[in-house]
Amino acid sequence: MAVYALAFIAFSIDLAKRSSAVDAADVESAKAGAGEAVASVGGTSTLTRISARMANDAATPYGRSATLRVGVSLTVLAWGLQLVATVLRGIAAERVPWANMYEFSMTGTLLIVSVYLILLTRVDLRFLGTFITGLVVILLGIAQQYYVEVAPLPPALQSVWLVIHVFVASLATGFFALGFALSFVQLLQSRREERVDTDKTGRLKFLKTLPSAVTLENLAYRTNIVGFILWTFTLMAGSIWAERAWGRYWGWDTKEVWTFIIWVIYAGYIHARATRGWRGSRSAWLAIIGFAAVMFNFGIVNVFFKGLHAYSGL
Repeated sequence: MAVYALAFIAFSIDLAKRSSAVDAADVESAKAGAGEAVASVGGTSTLTRISARMANDAATPYGRSATLRVGVSLTVLAWGLQLVATVLRGIAAERVPWANMYEFSMTGTLLIVSVYLILLTRVDLRFLGTFITGLVVILLGIAQQYYVEVAPLPPALQSVWLVIHVFVASLATGFFALGFALSFVQLLQSRREERVDTDKTGRLKFLKTLPSAVTLENLAYRTNIVGFILWTFTLMAGSIWAERAWGRYWGWDTKEVWTFIIWVIYAGYIHARATRGWRGSRSAWLAIIGFAAVMFNFGIVNVFFKGLHAYSGL
């Protein structure tokens, strides 16, 4: 948690530097004059490449930052430490380390960071570092309240489907978390772009160094589609496991219902995004609502609702 917190600070400092870079660019543009300013923006319309397939169409160029490199390095270090801790927990328990809320939290946050770091090798999403590391610090802090000693698995969990079902669900959550972050930034960017003509862009000046709302929306859509496919498999695998454990594929247990609700929300999001009239802010809000449902399912249903899936260990 301490290393993730340091990474969060580094990423936050970078956002502040981005705002300063925007102020400096505005001053230079004003000095150069309107004609030269237009030529300058046209010649350096990219911040850096997001990937070979998607150009970063930021309004204000922003070069590489030392604090970004520090933030990413600290995130990798924290991820490595968390991976070791998770593996040691599994060795101590002599099973996969996801049988209660404490272990779910460890594995889930580990996979969120894993998805983020893997996508960094293909897409420049370092500007999301503040959100990812901040979210992980909060979730790990809450996880301390769930700590329990190593205990044997309940009979219903003694199945290979525990490995498949829970791992895929946690991996889907990692993609949904990233999609949520992109959708949230998309909403902020959309608001800035709508107000740019009135020169009232607000205090979040760093947004000018980030990709456009359309670019963010496209990337969020792709990320959420991967999460949706994994969640669909989670739903199917859970049904097969339920039939083997309890003799029925579906029983309207609270956990089952919320898993299906999440699936419906993201299915609606994908359908809405494919419909031209629901692109933009409205589809982004659906993605945000979907991730809120994921967090409710994880943090509320698992802890406070009773049922056949009450394996929080609390």
